[in-house]
Amino acid sequence: MLLGVISDTHGYVDERALPHLAGVDLILHGGDVGSSDVLGELASLAPVYAVEGNNDVALDLGLPPRLMLELEGHRIEVVHQLPHSQGNSEVIVHGHSHKTRNEWLDGTLLLNPGAAGRVGFHAMQSIALLRLETGKLPEAEVVVLGPRLPSAARRPRSSR
Repeated sequence: MLLGVISDTHGYVDERALPHLAGVDLILHGGDVGSSDVLGELASLAPVYAVEGNNDVALDLGLPPRLMLELEGHRIEVVHQLPHSQGNSEVIVHGHSHKTRNEWLDGTLLLNPGAAGRVGFHAMQSIALLRLETGKLPEAEVVVLGPRLPSAARRPRSSR
C-alpha cells in the first residue's frame, strides 16, 4: 500500500505534487489544510484522511485533532503538532514545523513531509510517500518539489 503524505498546504496544492500523489492508495494530511478546496483537490486523487492544524481552527473544516489508523497491520497516527501524539504507534505523521523528518526513534517512524503550501517560513516545498506492507517495516521517502517560489510569481499575469 502506498500513501501520499502532505502537510501545511495553507490553502494551496502545488501542481508539482500531483504527479507524485497520482496512484497512491490514500493521502494523509498532517494539518494546516487551509481550505476545503485543498481537501477536494486531493480527494480527486485518492481518499484523504486529514487532521486539524493550529491555523485550521478558525476555518471550521470539521477535522479531528488526531487520527488513528490501522493499515496493512501497521498502527499509524496522524497529528499536526508533536508532542500531541499518544506515542504508541509504529508511524506518527505530523506537520507544523514545515521541516521534513523521516527518522526512526525508539521503534517509531516519525514522518513530517515538510510544507507543501506556498505560504510559510519554509524554503522548499515537499511531500512524502509512505509504503506499508504486511510483515515489513514501513518505508518513507521525502519528495522535494523544489524551492518555494514567491506568491507573486505564481499569480497569472494580466493579458493587457
